[in-house]
This record gives sequence, structure tokens and C-alpha cells, in this order.
Amino acid sequence: MAGLLNIGTSFIPSSSKIHKNPSPLVPSTLRNNPSSRILIQAKIREIFMPALSSTMTEGKIVSWVKSEGDKLSKGESVVVVESDKADMDVETFYDGYLAAIMVDEGGVAPVGSAIALLAETEDEIAEARSKANSNSSSSSSSASESSPDKAPEPLVAATAVAAPPPPAAQAPVAASSIHPASEGGKRIVASPYAKKLAKELKVELGSLVGSGPSGRVVAKDVEAAAASAAVSSPASEGPKVAASSAPPRVSATPGVELGTTVPFTAMQGAVSRNMVESLTVPTFRVGYTITTDALDQLYKKIKSKGVTMTALLAKATALALVKHPVVNSSCRDGKSFAYNSSINIAVAVAIDGGLITPVLHDADKVDIYSLSRKWKELVDKARAKLLQPHEYNTGTFTLSNLGMFGVDRFDAILPPGTGAIMAVGASEPTVVATKDGRIGMQSQMQVNVTADHRVIYGSDLAAFLQTLSKIIEDPKDLTL
Repeated sequence: MAGLLNIGTSFIPSSSKIHKNPSPLVPSTLRNNPSSRILIQAKIREIFMPALSSTMTEGKIVSWVKSEGDKLSKGESVVVVESDKADMDVETFYDGYLAAIMVDEGGVAPVGSAIALLAETEDEIAEARSKANSNSSSSSSSASESSPDKAPEPLVAATAVAAPPPPAAQAPVAASSIHPASEGGKRIVASPYAKKLAKELKVELGSLVGSGPSGRVVAKDVEAAAASAAVSSPASEGPKVAASSAPPRVSATPGVELGTTVPFTAMQGAVSRNMVESLTVPTFRVGYTITTDALDQLYKKIKSKGVTMTALLAKATALALVKHPVVNSSCRDGKSFAYNSSINIAVAVAIDGGLITPVLHDADKVDIYSLSRKWKELVDKARAKLLQPHEYNTGTFTLSNLGMFGVDRFDAILPPGTGAIMAVGASEPTVVATKDGRIGMQSQMQVNVTADHRVIYGSDLAAFLQTLSKIIEDPKDLTL
């Protein structure tokens, strides 16, 4: 799991448990307020959808670690929530019992809304479930009253959710072969809802590979397995069903079904908001050609020691930023800009379903070998959706490298809250004219920097790129 956060809770008054006499431990300011006395004596608490990042407006329930009726201890993990960048374990503040789950696995809820109820004693579990049911009923009735013309829509949505996923959904199950649900007869690690669903769909949990945090089997794994079984044995469906059902139109690209509309994931939604926000910043771009022969030779020498090209580029960029702090600055309010005290290089990484920028902190101070090890660790965590917020949202300068795909040049969009981003193209053998008038071959790469023109000017970028070029063309300082 990416991290452990405490679940926020609030009190729901419990009518049968209110004491008339205030406790001597309660502050006098609360004893004089009758409503405050009711809140303090309450035994049923709401568990809220937590805010896991500053940009998060809603969260998705990946899996419930606990089932209804389970006893909880303060600080114990209760639910795994998907934020816009990572899956995170969420803890409870209080001891008690998980009385009622109000948002099932796969469900989405706004930040701050109730997703479950916590009862302090077993005697109040029934009351809490009654409250949860009444709240659910009132929400449904109010929704139908406010839009009577659209009453049939929830039925359509429910049918779509209940339908088994298309055959394309098999891919994640086959690809996630790292975490088997059961190893050598050990306990099966699965969410409560996944276990319930497996019984209904007659799926053997022990044979599944979990795609949830730490290899936990979640509902989508069970649904995908059920769909896979249905596809592999079409005879059981009967000839009439097979004849009347047109096969889904699937493209040659795995996991893509043509003709469908797919909503944004939480991560894609966050990327979309950031990209739209970046349009409000006046940016400009400056390109530069850098010879990479010496860098390529250094990379060949130290590659066997675990050094990555990404770490080398990040280190070179950080050393150049030391001499040009204005390029490492940022403007957030439109009225001032800050010279960042640390040089934190964020590097864009494409992962399944989105884009994230793991951050190499203090890249100018960390040696290249430690920086490479840290980068590999960050990439593994990013692809497993286990990054902590400070590992992806604290960058002061961003790198985006498409050179490994053969892209020779491109422009990058400036991430909000930063001063500049550098797009790095592939290093290509190039015919060049030497200073003595001869023709020679050099490996060269194109870099294009997009910068916030409110705080960074053309001369600033030109000077920065000249320094970066000198470091890369004579990279001895990268291994110090």
C-alpha cells in the first residue's frame, strides 16, 4: 500500500445512549451547550472519504479490508482508497465495530462524504445499519423526486455495472502474475466483497492472481475470471444465446474495445485538470542541441553498476539548476515567485491508465549510484500505484523523455506550480561540420524547455541550456 492515513469520523446521535448529566471531564463550554452534549455521547460515527491529495475531489473504493461486523482497533487499516495518483490504506481513529458499509468496492464517493458507519459496541450495530439503510432510502427518494423524468436511468446504470466485463478484461489478470492469491495452501488474501462475489459467480479464489494492493484479490479480478470462464466455455450458454448475441468489436490493441465510451479514471481526471490549468500560464519554449558522445561513453562504463540514463540526465539537470536558480523557481499566485531551496527533479512516467511524475529529491546532492537506485524504487512503486504524495507532487523541475521511443524532438506541457519542464529527444548519430572545416559524426540530442514566462525569460533559459550542454559534453562531475 502506498501509505496509511487516518479516516475522519463524525458523531451520529444515538437516541438510546444519551446521558442527562455531563461528564466532569467534558469542558464547561460544551456542558453549557445541549447539542454538544448529544454529540459527545453519541456512539455511532460516520467514516468519511478522506482527501489523500490536494487535488482529490472524490475517491474510489478499491477494497474493504474489513467486513461488516468486524471489530476494529484504533490505527487499524479498514479500507483501500484510490486517489488520483495512488492506492492508499486508510486507518480508523477509534475502536469499535464496522457496522455498515455504505459505498461498496468499485464505488466512488466525494471527499468528506460518509462511506461507512462505525459502532462503538456490538449492541449498536443493528441501529447503525438501520441508519445506513434509511439514509440510502432517503437519498434514493430525493433523487427520484428531484428528477422524475429520469427515473429509468439508474436501472440502466445498474444493469451496465452488473454485466460481466468484455473479454478484453482478461488481460490484467494474466499480466498480474506477481501476486498469487494463495501460495502453498496459505490464507487467501481477498477483499470481503471479492469473496462474496466469488461465491455468487462460482469462482475459485485460490486460483486467481490479485491486482489489488499487496496482491489482494479484489472484485474486478473475480469478475474478469468469471468472464474468462464464460468465454472459454460458450457451449454452456446454449445455441440460441450464441446465435443471438453479436460478439463485441475488439481492436487489435489489448484491452481496447472499439465503439465504447470509457470514463476517466481518477488519475486520468487529475491529469486532465492539471493540463487545463496549465493553459492559464503564459509559457514559451526554447530548443537546444547537445552532443552526447561523452555521456554515452560514461553510461556504457557505469551501466553495469545499476546506473540509469534517467538518473544521469536528472543529475546533469540538477547541477545546471544549481547555477541558474531562477529556472528552478515557481510562481503560484501570479503576484510573486519563490526560489525553491531544494532541487527536486520530477520525471514523467507513463503507467497503466495515466501519467505520474516520481520525484528525485535533492538530485544535485545525491550521488549517481544512490540516485539510480532511488529511481528504480520510485518507478516500481509508481507502476504498483504505491507512491506517497510527497514522492510525486514535490517536483521543482520536470523532465519528460521520449528518446527511448525514437522521438527526436517534442514539446511538453508545463505542470502547474512549477517553473519549467524539459522535453528530451533521442540521441542520434548526426553528420556535423567540425571547427577545422571537416565533416564528422557526432551523437546529438534535441531538448526543448517549456517555461513560465512570468518568472523565467529567454536569456535565463539560454544560459541554463548552455550550462547543461557543457555538463553533458564533459560529464566528469556526474560521478563525483
